Amino acid sequence: MGDSHTQSSSNGPDSRMRRNTATSSVPSSGITSSSSAALPPQRRTVKREKSGNPKNMNGPLYMQRNENIVLVRRVKRKGEGPLKQLTRWFVENQIGFAFNLLALLFLAHGCMPRARSHTGKYFTLSYYNPTTGQYGLGKDDGFLIFFCIILFTGLRAATLEYLFAPYAKSKGISKRKDITRFSEQAWLLIYYSVFWTLGLYIYWQSPHFFNLRELWTNWPNRELTGIMKGYMLAQLAFWLQQILVINIEERRKDHWQMFTHHIITICLIYASYRYGHTRVGNLILVLMDVVDLFLPLAKCLKYLGHSSACDFMFVVFMVSWFVARHVLYLTVCYSVYAHTTSIIPYGCFSGAPGNLKGPFQPPADKGALYLLEPLWNPDGLVCYDDTVKWTFLSMLLFLQALTIMWFSLIIRVALRVLRGEGADDTRSDDEGCEDVDAEDDEDETEFVYEEAQALAEEVGVDELDLKNWAERRRAGNGVGGVTATGVSLPGHSDRKELLGRIGCEKQVE
Repeated sequence: MGDSHTQSSSNGPDSRMRRNTATSSVPSSGITSSSSAALPPQRRTVKREKSGNPKNMNGPLYMQRNENIVLVRRVKRKGEGPLKQLTRWFVENQIGFAFNLLALLFLAHGCMPRARSHTGKYFTLSYYNPTTGQYGLGKDDGFLIFFCIILFTGLRAATLEYLFAPYAKSKGISKRKDITRFSEQAWLLIYYSVFWTLGLYIYWQSPHFFNLRELWTNWPNRELTGIMKGYMLAQLAFWLQQILVINIEERRKDHWQMFTHHIITICLIYASYRYGHTRVGNLILVLMDVVDLFLPLAKCLKYLGHSSACDFMFVVFMVSWFVARHVLYLTVCYSVYAHTTSIIPYGCFSGAPGNLKGPFQPPADKGALYLLEPLWNPDGLVCYDDTVKWTFLSMLLFLQALTIMWFSLIIRVALRVLRGEGADDTRSDDEGCEDVDAEDDEDETEFVYEEAQALAEEVGVDELDLKNWAERRRAGNGVGGVTATGVSLPGHSDRKELLGRIGCEKQVE
């Protein structure tokens, strides 16, 4: 502790003396209070978040101080077990984790020629057939899916942190939750702009363009073009990565609806890929993805403050949703019901591409397990019958039920727009908590600093005790190098209590 000082002025018998006591690192604040109101001064709490230090603070944690701001304690997160800690670490280190893995992969591929037959599977299409110029299916497709999951994770985290978040701040978006939501929607806008365009190009170049019956011809076909295979695997990887995202990041109020939607989507993509129904899979993805172009754009406009443009884009989004997901989508469902029966040969086939055998009746000894064989054996049994048809159709209709539920919420938003209240998507942006920002800030806080203020009190000269001043000064100099003036203030005889009142209670035992 620094020296205590006494300053006096003798302008008359009623003269007063001010005594200021503080630590050497805590300057006097000059606050004056009545001696009869011996209440501790207010201390302002300063929070240090993960993203940076308090204002004007720098240096390592154990040295951080700025004038009268001192470290008090580290906040312990409540209810955080090992799994939660691991999840939090992954969320905070997505960029480094993803790109370090990719860098290690390419480094091994470039520096270890003998490993290239293995490492190349992660970023190239497998099972190329030079005779047909197409690609088959197999377990090695999983390497490319894993590569895409890691790539999407790294790209998403990097663009959110270094591209979209700074842009949002430059446009005046200040709330942490709004910056996060804007960045997430901007990422989805970029993703769907790329993959909806690619999917539409594949559909436009295909023989089944505006021809539903052509979706089911030439089945079973266990090979597909390179662009179709890359498109389907990348879409599958994206939805698997979305499962990861909604479970490691902050949950929305429609978490389980979104989780169910993602699971159904993944099952449909994977089953259509393995069963040789990539044509209809491509068409359904095009119909679903076009809607996801307009919704992120509308949300981004909302966060940027363009209310009129947001409302207009929301109307476009609502119309596209209804047409694509409730008219054209149901048309495809009708084609599954009506056209497959007359075009696809009922029965089972087996064998490699170019050597297919069948059709023949499903094996009776396997029960319903024969339906799962194409999911892991590309040359095994693949069948189409009423059971397969109704399984696919049930999953498609269940997905339609989810979209109907969400569309009812969209109608509610549309009614608010008509009433002039503005377009706010109620599906997932609202976590159902009014104080979500306060809770987020509290959860983000790792260290708490307090602004210790000097103790100031006015006393009269009659109350000063100068007796034995020399002895007290010598006693003060002999203990811990502390210098005392010998001046006694009423109510301040307890040194530990005095230090506690100026914010130094953590330093005194």
